Amino acid sequence: MAFNLNRRQALQAGAAAGGLAIAGPAFGASHAPKKGGTLRMGIAGANTSDSWDGRTHSDSFMIMMGHGTVFDCLTEVKADGSLSGELAESWEASADAKTWTFNLKKGVEFHNGKSFGADDVIESLALHTAEDAKSAAKPIVSAIESIKKQNDHQITMTLKAGNADFPFLMSDYHILIHPAGMIEESIAKGIGTGAYKVETFDPGVRALVSKFGNYYDDSKGYFDSIEQIAMNDAQARTNALMTNQVDAINRMDFKTEQLIKANPNTEILEVTGNQHYTFPMLTGSDPYGSLEVRQALKHLFNRQELVDKILLGHGAVGNDHPIGPANQYYAADLEQNDYDPEKAKSLLKKAGMDGLSIDLSVSEAAFAGATDAGQLIQNSAKAGGVNINVVKEPADGYWSNVWLKKPWCACYWSGRATEDWMFSTAYESGVPWNDHGWENARFQSLLLEARATLDTAKRKDMYIEMQSLCSKEGGTVVPMYANYVDAHSTKLANSGTIGNLWQMDGSRISERWWFA
Repeated sequence: MAFNLNRRQALQAGAAAGGLAIAGPAFGASHAPKKGGTLRMGIAGANTSDSWDGRTHSDSFMIMMGHGTVFDCLTEVKADGSLSGELAESWEASADAKTWTFNLKKGVEFHNGKSFGADDVIESLALHTAEDAKSAAKPIVSAIESIKKQNDHQITMTLKAGNADFPFLMSDYHILIHPAGMIEESIAKGIGTGAYKVETFDPGVRALVSKFGNYYDDSKGYFDSIEQIAMNDAQARTNALMTNQVDAINRMDFKTEQLIKANPNTEILEVTGNQHYTFPMLTGSDPYGSLEVRQALKHLFNRQELVDKILLGHGAVGNDHPIGPANQYYAADLEQNDYDPEKAKSLLKKAGMDGLSIDLSVSEAAFAGATDAGQLIQNSAKAGGVNINVVKEPADGYWSNVWLKKPWCACYWSGRATEDWMFSTAYESGVPWNDHGWENARFQSLLLEARATLDTAKRKDMYIEMQSLCSKEGGTVVPMYANYVDAHSTKLANSGTIGNLWQMDGSRISERWWFA
């Protein structure tokens, strides 16, 4: 029996487990879509280790080239925050949200000519739970107990436990759909069902794609081709946009805001979402296993100073949990972890850690301004008797050599559309992207219970308690939420509604924008 609770409509409209409002603001007058032209983008977040293996995608360059350009997922979070089918036509669930049946689109073709069907979904999902698979989506896919092929265009997934948000999870940018029996070739060459097929790809340097002639959806993918150029340096991105070498850039350098505003040919694209800048501590490493040390460090962050000086006002103070103001169950009324050096001193004394000296690894790869943020944190910590040695790490290889490896470092998270998605990606015990290793039995119990709870009031109470546990005891400092601030040429046009799940219109500018 399909479960309702106004649910089938809600889920297919993208409001799993109740209403979900994450839509970005409307921007100016929209224009009728126009086909043609080459979109040139200067994008941060590229690495020489980049590949078409979605399991490894962790930064903006490949996220945009992957699920937003060359490949598709089963579902897609639209610009207005609603959920729609991408390769899935529709879906329905059992009353306990444990069994999900997906009806797949017909007439879809891979770039190599193979027709899309159920086998492609089954083999693509299996990638994430293969032996030694290092996929950030492993916790999502491993929650599936069995997958049954009903016919070439229908599959039924039975979960180990009910999950009211499951269709949202199938939009995860790691879960790209590859052609069955050709997955190695697909990963090597970039063979997907997306609006654009790969022409050339130089990892960490450049990707060139062209419109796929047999693409199944005429409502997106308007450019003839897209050239995405790796530009990890913020100044280089700004210069390229200002001199018309590119049409759009991500992660605008806040220091160049007035320069871009003054140019009649460029404009800023800013939306408030769930993106947050973090400083995870590996709680399995000394001294971060100490609750008092973690709490003390949280009280040594002058959060408003970071928002004012690093974000230049383009954001808000965070409270050491990963749920953002665009989430449904955001706990806005939790007691704030304020800057309090005296309280930090008391906590450190209790832990026997007076005069603590620690390293903090930072890089502009983590987020624009991370190096300056490290210096500000170093200065604010002195009043609490803590000596922080700021280690400036190289941008290239930061995510493979520093994050998840160094005991304390800078990081950023885009946030996720649902609370469970965010928590299960980075806070569930043992998942690959748990970058702090914090263990709390009550938190883990609530995570499983809330996931299968359909009563929205009960879910709200549980998610608020989970945010409180992270804030008070967790292993990550979350000092600020950062707006997505990108910039583009005035030659570009869009529908007027901008997605705020990821940067650059949900990382789908390639599909959703066009030349006016």
